[in-house]
Amino acid sequence: MDIDIAAYCARIGVSGPLPPTAATLRRLHHAHMLAVPFENLDIHWGRPIVLEEARLFEKLVTQRRGGFCYEQNGLFAAVLRELGFTVDLLEARVGEKPWGDGLPWDHMTLQVTLKDRWLADVGFGDGFREPLLLDEAGPQKRADGIWRVQHDGCEGVHSSRTAAGDWQIEYRFRLRPRQLADFTPGCEHHQHAPESHFTRQRMCSLATKTGRITLSDLRLIETEGFPSRAAAARGKTGNARRQERDLADEAEFLQLLRERFGIEP
Repeated sequence: MDIDIAAYCARIGVSGPLPPTAATLRRLHHAHMLAVPFENLDIHWGRPIVLEEARLFEKLVTQRRGGFCYEQNGLFAAVLRELGFTVDLLEARVGEKPWGDGLPWDHMTLQVTLKDRWLADVGFGDGFREPLLLDEAGPQKRADGIWRVQHDGCEGVHSSRTAAGDWQIEYRFRLRPRQLADFTPGCEHHQHAPESHFTRQRMCSLATKTGRITLSDLRLIETEGFPSRAAAARGKTGNARRQERDLADEAEFLQLLRERFGIEP
């Protein structure tokens, strides 16, 4: 489908020329994460998630909703291609489990090829806010932490550095281009399987300029500053302030969805 770039840019609050450059990629990646919530509400509202670009655009842009990895990165890839970027969808698996023990099609991430290759991912919740160099094996410092991407040309690992100085694997990925429909089994699993964390509780989370706001069922969590990853980048133990409170009832949950995330059930 042809992507309405003007509508997408209005959705994420970006204007002006958008040439297919690294600067544009960084700008769009950061703005997307500040505007489009990471959420699984349709799973609990009984609304099927279908991996078709037109459906993703309608939900995330026209309806001003959010989504999880397949939706977020599926839409972001379509937008980038419309702007002239070369983008590949990559299969990934969350956590440290080896490929043989993990769930097939567990996560979708993106490879964007310019003069350099970049790992882009707007669908990993509290992940990196700006893309990472895919072929830079050393630590990559960002405002929100220190990250690392290592691969052997076929498979790779994306990690974050903890305040203790250790590397924590966020996910494994394979450098084989995939199609959006390939991720349907993983999407179906996370919509319906009792063991999927997406079916166990409702969640809606959004990056803010100074932290993050999250609804986890009837609990509101707000952070100011960044967690230990960013502290590690500064050689400190952490300076994020975290506040949590229980909501009064379902009515307050729906009110916060409208007021803080712009989501109408």
